[in-house]
Amino acid sequence: MMSDVAKPVARIGMVHYINMAPLVETWKARVHDRNWQLIEAHPAALNRMLASAEIDLGFVSSHEYGIRPDAYLLLDDLSISSTGAVGSVLLFSRVEPQHLSGRTVLLSVQSKTSVCLVRIVLERFFSVSPVYVEDEIGNARQRGVDAVLAIGDDALRLKRGEAYRYRLDLGEVWMRYTGLPFVFGVCAVRSGFAKAHPRLVDDIHRELLVCRELANITLADICAVAAPRIPMEIETCRTYLKGIEYNLGPRKREALERFYTYLFDFNEAVKPCLPLKIRKAEE
Repeated sequence: MMSDVAKPVARIGMVHYINMAPLVETWKARVHDRNWQLIEAHPAALNRMLASAEIDLGFVSSHEYGIRPDAYLLLDDLSISSTGAVGSVLLFSRVEPQHLSGRTVLLSVQSKTSVCLVRIVLERFFSVSPVYVEDEIGNARQRGVDAVLAIGDDALRLKRGEAYRYRLDLGEVWMRYTGLPFVFGVCAVRSGFAKAHPRLVDDIHRELLVCRELANITLADICAVAAPRIPMEIETCRTYLKGIEYNLGPRKREALERFYTYLFDFNEAVKPCLPLKIRKAEE
């Protein structure tokens, strides 16, 4: 029997926002091989870690796969997505978003996917040309900006205030203009790691799918743990998390492909990254 020392280590990245709490908290409640190491961070950090082989697989921004499609495989039927409003990827503005031409918009440095999505919304859907600055959300007041892109827990906290008159849910706007859901994050594995350890990747993939299904059953308990982190009311947390989806069906794959055509048009991707390279777990 193989010892723990001889077993390969798998470093698994999970987004450290409450939008991932259903998967993360369910994962933590279950017993796993001690060599399966969970690493939590915000999306931009996980993107960097996957690209530099500091983690082996996990949830990263959709943008990360789009700019390095040859480096990764997508694990089948896993994502961080929404069909319509997502509730935590929002543009907060002091003026109507359609009037932001020439005005300053602060972009969160924590997710390139959301940065590209707000550009698509403003430049392509609304035909406006803002001035962008990238910074931490906490510096918005010092910057004196007209609008702020906030994501994840930052967006949930900013929603509780009244500093910005207008709030634009980017998942909702994307669906209004495209008729498609939006995929904010994917579960990607480094191609070399998948080739070297196919059974290990299959085992982790299947476990993530199990956690997704179990989370639906224990969502109330998960909200009791997650809500105080914002803080927010437990029922508000439950409503929010019920709008977050973790699958990657045909319409979401179509949505990803549409998003990647925009990345290529914006010179964010060096080449079209289609077709998507999706890896199914062996039965």
